[in-house]
Amino acid sequence: MKEDIDYLKKYLHPEDNLELAIKRLESGEPVQYIVGDVNFYGNTIKVNRNVLIPRPETEELVEKTTEYLKELFTNNFSILDIGTGSGCIPIALKKLFPKADISAVDISKEALVIAQENARINNTPINFYESDIFSNVKEKFDCIISNPPYLTEKDFIMDIVKNNEPAIALYGEDNGLYFYKEILKKGKKYLKDKFIIAFEIGETQKEKILNIASNYYPSATIIAAKDLRKLDRFIFIIQK
Repeated sequence: MKEDIDYLKKYLHPEDNLELAIKRLESGEPVQYIVGDVNFYGNTIKVNRNVLIPRPETEELVEKTTEYLKELFTNNFSILDIGTGSGCIPIALKKLFPKADISAVDISKEALVIAQENARINNTPINFYESDIFSNVKEKFDCIISNPPYLTEKDFIMDIVKNNEPAIALYGEDNGLYFYKEILKKGKKYLKDKFIIAFEIGETQKEKILNIASNYYPSATIIAAKDLRKLDRFIFIIQK
């Protein structure tokens, strides 16, 4: 609690009431929602209960994907972020690759309002549109990136997360594998000949997702990577 109060004192906006903010904290509300924004990859990202709070692991997803993009593409390229939430991933990528054509989709209208506002704040032109995975996607892309909902009802989740962050952004059907299966099954239609698929995954899902990926993309290079805590958190599917 003391750490969160110190965070409030440091980052709470001057027009906000600290005493009221502490009461909200004591009631179990995440400090990030109380402050109203977070730093993600050096960018200010507004957050509220309609979007997941960006995590450091997702910053690692951006960093690792950036390395593969630089290896595979020399000219301008296009990226699709599926389940964009706050828009933190495409905003970070647009800052890193200003010439890239970046689109982002989400099924939540409320999340897209926040994502669009964040893009304006960060001066990052991104094509946002409502879509249930690929339902409203028409183009083909060089890279598909996603940090989809992957928790199951059996997974341990802290009350502060369960009681505040949107369930639609946390839980995935089919033992947390639904979105990976759908993206991998249908993704070829929306990918160019040379491509990257970049996933953040749950720490126990590596083998299952590797098997699904190898089934749909047998000629691609498939790489599993660990996060800074040495947990299996990323999968990259690369077709050169």
